[in-house]
Amino acid sequence: MVHVVPADPQAVVAVKKKAQSSRSWVLLDSTGETTVLDVDKYAIMHRVNIHARDLRILDPLLSYPSTILGRDGAIVLNLEHIKAIITSEEVLLRDPSDENVVPVVEELKRRLPPVNAIQQGQDYTGGQNDVEGDEDESPFEFRALEVALESICSFLAARTLELETQAYPALDELTSQISSRNLDRVRKLKSSMTRLTARVQKVRDELEQLLDDDDDMADLYLSRKLAGTSPVSGSGAANWYLASPTIGSKISRASRASIATARGDENDVEELEMLLEAYFMQIDGTLNKLTTLREYIDDTEDYINIQLDNHRNQLIQLELFLSSGTVCLSIYSLVAAIFGMNIPYTWDTNHGYMFKWVVIVSGIFCATLFILIMSYARLKGLVGS
Repeated sequence: MVHVVPADPQAVVAVKKKAQSSRSWVLLDSTGETTVLDVDKYAIMHRVNIHARDLRILDPLLSYPSTILGRDGAIVLNLEHIKAIITSEEVLLRDPSDENVVPVVEELKRRLPPVNAIQQGQDYTGGQNDVEGDEDESPFEFRALEVALESICSFLAARTLELETQAYPALDELTSQISSRNLDRVRKLKSSMTRLTARVQKVRDELEQLLDDDDDMADLYLSRKLAGTSPVSGSGAANWYLASPTIGSKISRASRASIATARGDENDVEELEMLLEAYFMQIDGTLNKLTTLREYIDDTEDYINIQLDNHRNQLIQLELFLSSGTVCLSIYSLVAAIFGMNIPYTWDTNHGYMFKWVVIVSGIFCATLFILIMSYARLKGLVGS
């Protein structure tokens, strides 16, 4: 006989809380190797050394605007579906199974490894030349940031192109035939455009705010800050690399290349500024396309309102025409009704022709009154000519 043991409610709640606190991450190192991590937020905070409020920005259950934050040892990146933490040696990307995140992971695997990864196993006799040859290579965090910016700009541009493909034919069809189906279709497209414009505007505002503040851009130079905390100073930098065989595992080649920048002006952000400006121009172009689409929708709405006003004027003209005719016929009927009553009149004796003349004069009067009313209405612009 099988006995069913009821589950402990507290244990069930604990399992649910544990499942809720656990999140899926993918880790990409400087060689492009990927590792899927199923850890809670505390493990992530301990690994990258960030505060809980910074990690909360990446929570998909909370609605936070697009953000690029520079911290001591990491960059917190929240751009639409791309929620990542970038350090000088690795990238942590949230929800790697998302269909929009998978292409980002593949692009990071392709572009994160250094140009000459084979030289990692060689001796350090050519360390001096290696540093000088890699000065043109971007730091690891900038390569990861560039992939994220390129992906989000391409994603928003694709959504904008898709919206344009649907919107312009729908607007043209609406101008040719005003119907409930076309109006409802344009209404849905306008709602989609408003939401997409808000998303693009948030990304653009974040990039613009970052470009306007050199200190915020300087905080994104993780390799420079790492080089500044390591025992490197002045002309002894190259000798320290030669005497430290483990430095290759601590600082990437891009980080060593940034030593030249660290020796000079620590506030030099020209490299990052050029990177951000390129994608700012791209996202600004996408926003301009959406602005043009909004203006086209507004012009279409104005044209439709003009058409509706024209139809409304035609109805007013018809109503005025019928009302004027009704008034004139009422006067004519009143005269005919008076003479048609069975009331004896003393002046009606031997004057039967008077009825005919009164009817004729009343008809002429009613017609003249109708013409005067329509002329006055046309003069005031109530009806068309």
